[in-house]
Amino acid sequence: MRSTKLLLATSNPGKRDEFAALLPSSVTLILLSDVGLATPEEHGTTLAENAALKATTAAYLSGLLAVADDSGLEVDALNGAPGVYSARYAGPNASDAENRLLLRKSLASTPIETRTARFRCSVALATPEGLIAQVEGVCEGRIALVERGLGGFGYDPLFLLDDGRTMAELCYAEKNTISHRGTALRALAPHLSTALARSLDVKRQ
Repeated sequence: MRSTKLLLATSNPGKRDEFAALLPSSVTLILLSDVGLATPEEHGTTLAENAALKATTAAYLSGLLAVADDSGLEVDALNGAPGVYSARYAGPNASDAENRLLLRKSLASTPIETRTARFRCSVALATPEGLIAQVEGVCEGRIALVERGLGGFGYDPLFLLDDGRTMAELCYAEKNTISHRGTALRALAPHLSTALARSLDVKRQ
């Protein structure tokens, strides 16, 4: 089977690894840096808006089929924050560690039973002509009192699952089975298969 390029509109290596693990071997996943593009500015007010913006912009500028996601952590005790601002919760250039520290401080007086939260992921797929599909995935959990685990990225060391482990304590295979991003990508799969098939048909013509 011929390989088809799919542009992932991100500069986050953690996302690249997770996407790659869920894509068929016939797909060559490339990043924005591979085609000389910067990450589109996220100025949407929702995760869905940001994902669509990144996918359509990347596809238009590169001329390639492009996929993008925007994910956020929604904490009930914080009225859904940090939400769409998850990546910059502690400031525009905040590191993952700084974001987690602010989250722990914000929940310092909140007992574990009311630390319910969820990861939400919106994934968009676009051709150079525009958006062709958008799906969502959700993973429910709680915010742990302390960080645990060396895997994952972002808020994973603080996201406590029902089995008592944090997301950062899971291997890739386990995480992809239950994660918000894995769920969203499985929902995207039929749309992606159709788009890739059309791309191959165009190349044959």
